[in-house]
Amino acid sequence: MINLATIIDKLELKVLTAEKDFSQISVKNGYTSDLLSCVMAGAPNQSIWVTLQAHNNIVAVAALLELSAIIITEGATPDPVTIHKANEEGITLLQTEQNSFHVVGMLWELGIRAEK
Repeated sequence: MINLATIIDKLELKVLTAEKDFSQISVKNGYTSDLLSCVMAGAPNQSIWVTLQAHNNIVAVAALLELSAIIITEGATPDPVTIHKANEEGITLLQTEQNSFHVVGMLWELGIRAEK
């Protein structure tokens, strides 16, 4: 298992939400989808979710599933209300200019896998 601090560092991710001790947040698995229903059906707890979506509903899904963090790709930027809601729910939002395929490849190289 890898911690979120390592992922942020290795993927050079921008943290959009409040700072935390990311070294204490474990990431067990990864999941990628832009369809919220697929994420709700398939993402296990403590996963890191990779998506192009940046709207308010991603926070609700991540909170419901107790995800470790969301990586928002292709430079998509959530509005201030979404970031505020993520902070209230304790969800870490991360951002990158890279596309989802690239991010998933980097996570794979770090040893993150889908739940079997």
